[in-house]
Amino acid sequence: MKSPAITSIAILSFASFTPLAHFAVAHDGHPHVDQSTDHHAPSDKTFMTVVSVGQGAYSYETVPGFGKIPDGSNLGPTHGGVVVDNEGLIYVSSDGPKALCVFNPDGTFVKAMSPSIKGMHGMQIHTEGDKQYIYGAQLSGGKGISPRAIKLDLDGNVVMTIPNKATAEIPGGTRGLTGIAVAPDGSIFVSMGYGSNLIHKFDKAGKLLKSFGGRGQEKEKFITCHGVGIDTRFDSPRLLVCDREKRRLVHLDLEGNWIGEYATGLRRPCAVSFHGDYCAVAELEARVAVLDKEGNIVSLVGDNPNKAQWAKFPVKPAEQKPGIFTAPHGLSFDKDGNLYVQDWNATGRISKMKRVSTAD
Repeated sequence: MKSPAITSIAILSFASFTPLAHFAVAHDGHPHVDQSTDHHAPSDKTFMTVVSVGQGAYSYETVPGFGKIPDGSNLGPTHGGVVVDNEGLIYVSSDGPKALCVFNPDGTFVKAMSPSIKGMHGMQIHTEGDKQYIYGAQLSGGKGISPRAIKLDLDGNVVMTIPNKATAEIPGGTRGLTGIAVAPDGSIFVSMGYGSNLIHKFDKAGKLLKSFGGRGQEKEKFITCHGVGIDTRFDSPRLLVCDREKRRLVHLDLEGNWIGEYATGLRRPCAVSFHGDYCAVAELEARVAVLDKEGNIVSLVGDNPNKAQWAKFPVKPAEQKPGIFTAPHGLSFDKDGNLYVQDWNATGRISKMKRVSTAD
């Protein structure tokens, strides 16, 4: 897998290329955080700095102030995902009472949705007829809410859950579900990356159709199948799996049959998003990689030279640097190729990377 040459010049750049062999602490759950810790925001001067990151056709500038909450509060712990609707609104999940926050493309806050849908780990937005729905893998909904897959309208109303009475027994149960993806035919794929490492396929009503994968060292098995996505760049849609602790992305067909490794040697991939013939990968070890259709890295975004911050949940706002990630966990392209990246972070962090080059 090839790494690109650095071609962009940052106004203030902390990015550097770092070895792939570093292993950070696993994050299969939510560590205790001392809520008395000082979480003051960075200085205004730092916060308003514009930074250039990435390379080539996927070069970006940071958008200062994106995602601020009007009352000065924070998002709450971010251990989830990001989706963008057809109108360009950005939805960011949280483990706190602001369960699903909505922002305009300029970063202004629109609303926060019901606490009953907090803890959505992986998310995908899917168009069905003339409506859009958000599908979420709700890992930790709080008291009285077991791990489940949920389907929401854009106002945050739950319109379907899995399991439901159509589902039947799910091998290994729903403990540890992490990712969700919806195929063009409405089939729903849910990964159990913190549990059995099985991937379950359901029909559009939530009936279990089959299960595949599982934990193991064999090439067809996973060690933390964290996020999943539907890859439509090929003749037939494929399932793209973030096999986090094997540091790779793999392709399966929509029946769960092995196709092959798409990319290897990554820094603990968590989630993927697609834009044309390219995909962006949220790597927990402090960067976002943009890959071409063949799985080659064409741009590295927000690469953090400080290994002490890699995959670390408690990094305070004052210690965060613009254009530099600490633990990318969820992300989404919009239609213009801009990137919205959520770090795994105790107080919550969402960043917009505005694409400055549009040549593909």
